[in-house]
Amino acid sequence: MTLKLTNTLTRRVEEFRPIEPGRVSIYCCGVTVYDLCHLGHARSYIAWDVLRRYLSWSGYSVTFVQNYTDIDDKILNRAAEEGSSMETVSERNIEAFVADMTRLNILPADRMPRATRSLDAIRTLISELEAKGAAYSADGDVYFAVMKHAGYGKLSGRDLDQQQDNAAGRVASEEEARKQHPFDFALWKGAKPGEPSFPSPWGQGRPGWHIECSAMVREELGDTIDIHLGGADLVFPHHDNEIAQSEAATGKELAHYWLHNGMVNVGGQKMSKSLGNFTTIRALLDSGVSPMTLRLFTLQAHYRKPLDFTADALEAAATGWKGLNAALALSADATTPATELPAPLAEARQRFAAAMDDDLNTSAGLAVLFELAKPLRALANRLERGDTNAQAEASTPELIAQAALLQELAGVLGLQHETAEVQAGSHNGAGPSDAAIEAQIEARKAAKAARDFATADRIRDELKAQGIELIDKPGGLTDWLRS
Repeated sequence: MTLKLTNTLTRRVEEFRPIEPGRVSIYCCGVTVYDLCHLGHARSYIAWDVLRRYLSWSGYSVTFVQNYTDIDDKILNRAAEEGSSMETVSERNIEAFVADMTRLNILPADRMPRATRSLDAIRTLISELEAKGAAYSADGDVYFAVMKHAGYGKLSGRDLDQQQDNAAGRVASEEEARKQHPFDFALWKGAKPGEPSFPSPWGQGRPGWHIECSAMVREELGDTIDIHLGGADLVFPHHDNEIAQSEAATGKELAHYWLHNGMVNVGGQKMSKSLGNFTTIRALLDSGVSPMTLRLFTLQAHYRKPLDFTADALEAAATGWKGLNAALALSADATTPATELPAPLAEARQRFAAAMDDDLNTSAGLAVLFELAKPLRALANRLERGDTNAQAEASTPELIAQAALLQELAGVLGLQHETAEVQAGSHNGAGPSDAAIEAQIEARKAAKAARDFATADRIRDELKAQGIELIDKPGGLTDWLRS
């Protein structure tokens, strides 16, 4: 089979055909580094890590670029809240991002450009747009003129005239008054008092969010790339704006394939801080959920579909991973045999590839892994019980080949054997143990059920004093985070 992917741009499932045979260029929208990464980030970056791994496994040479947005209103607001600087906030959260991705076994990008280190490329791109009449300056700001780009909104399918009609009658702000069209967006923002700024032909200021990605794509990979990745929430306006400004400047298609992952819900509700169901990757892993359990949980759903995060679903994933992990323990030292695979194993490998070729159907791919793992898991259980016959069986060519294939295919999905210590969750010894925290959470739940809110509040305050932050979520689930 040939790899087929759902292209958001064409709204069709298409055969993947790279620009250059055997080589694939990929740009993935990265994080705005103002806070720790959350479950939505985990879902997105696990999905794209699997895409990258599968392309490499299929024989492609892959160049994977993922950016950091290290200047943004959110970063500046966080710095103001803390009394620190943009650089301090950015560096801290970049370090946290790297640590979180490492725990989830997500391969680091080949290159990770930062907006603040790509300013020359950004200013050059804006100047080109201005020279072509696709951008205009107004009181130190520079805006993209959406009406000058005939294909604006082609990714999302939004009708510009309809949007303008819907916007009629709204009260114009000072910024809106400077625009030629309500949906024109900022390429460069004039400096504001107290904010970091950089020199430009239009005066001191800083770049807008959308132009940063366009400039970094071109600087790192060229005018046209194979695949552009991101979450479904980025289709409009971010990716629509990227396409408009890049194609207006170059006259070329920005990306041949646009892939977007579905969003994460918590207990059927959209994850958000305002709803109190917001959970960071770090909080979840530090609460005792193993990295591979979280990875398996996300891969059980198709990357384009919404992912509903519930305690029951996570527990089911933990149970599934326990069995798969036991089988992978037997595979740890296995190497792919020099001879051809036995027919049943060759067929299993083909079924895995067929599943992945079908728009990265990781759920079907996992089914192959669990099938391969079944006899290995049973053998692992016998070895644990001291079965003297089990050791001899583990050394047979058939079992060795099966273990090697399981390890190979698990690696394509980024799943790797976890030790008991990793599965139990990490704790550096400072503050209460994980078990003690969970016991306090249960005591707090009991107090709340008895309407003894004073005791419940006292438990929360005591844990907070010990550096433990409780995060209440729908359904009675409480996560926690060590500060």
